[in-house]
Amino acid sequence: MDLLLFRLYGPMASWGELAVGESRHSANYPSKSAILGLVGAALGIERSDEAQQAGLQHGYQVAVEVFSTGQLLRDYHTAQVPDSAGKFVYRTRRDELVLGKERLGTILSSREYRSDALAVVALRALPEASFSLAQIEEKLRKPIFHLYMGRKSCPLAAPLNPQLLADQVDMLSAFKAYSHKPLLPRKQIDGEAGQPVQQDRYWLNTGGERHYYWEGEPQDFAKDIDLQRRQTRVRHDQPLSRKRWQFAPRQEHYFYQGGE
Repeated sequence: MDLLLFRLYGPMASWGELAVGESRHSANYPSKSAILGLVGAALGIERSDEAQQAGLQHGYQVAVEVFSTGQLLRDYHTAQVPDSAGKFVYRTRRDELVLGKERLGTILSSREYRSDALAVVALRALPEASFSLAQIEEKLRKPIFHLYMGRKSCPLAAPLNPQLLADQVDMLSAFKAYSHKPLLPRKQIDGEAGQPVQQDRYWLNTGGERHYYWEGEPQDFAKDIDLQRRQTRVRHDQPLSRKRWQFAPRQEHYFYQGGE
């Protein structure tokens, strides 16, 4: 199989889970909606372009290798926004504060982030994919829109380092073949295949254990490993409509691989 791999690292990330009331939780690994949102931004697809967004939603499968889940960071968040009476559309933040001045109210929320988390994402194109993996790789190197790790307050802190790996036996083989680049620019030394450089492993406190998440068939992940201990779970992060913020459940598999 052909897979496009790229890494996600930043000082903060927020991988949204189901939002209940004022609580905005974050998972400890990237969601499919966040991954496809980042890819869509790199390609220059507008959030309001339902046709192109639908092509992303149904054209690709994702897998994630987690090196570090980072530290949990909670933020007590306050914001002033006008109410929605009259269904008036505020197109900018200035419109909210100036035109909606008489209707301003304060909303409270508790938001979660992951600090210093590192993961590698694998993208697999399905037959109905709108863009080839080569096209996506090119745009990940030179994105059209700014890229974020779940929220606009969470920019990337290192290049994505995308790599297109063709004719891989399975997803695990691709993850092990991925060539890591140093996160810090002062040491221009590549890591071992499938491993970050020693300097990055030290300050991120990553050991040999890995967490893997993927969708598709269980054997797509690894053909030579006993996957009887895998978990199959449901996650509500399959985008339905970016415009209406609607998401559907999808099935994904989880496998833990220990190490020194």
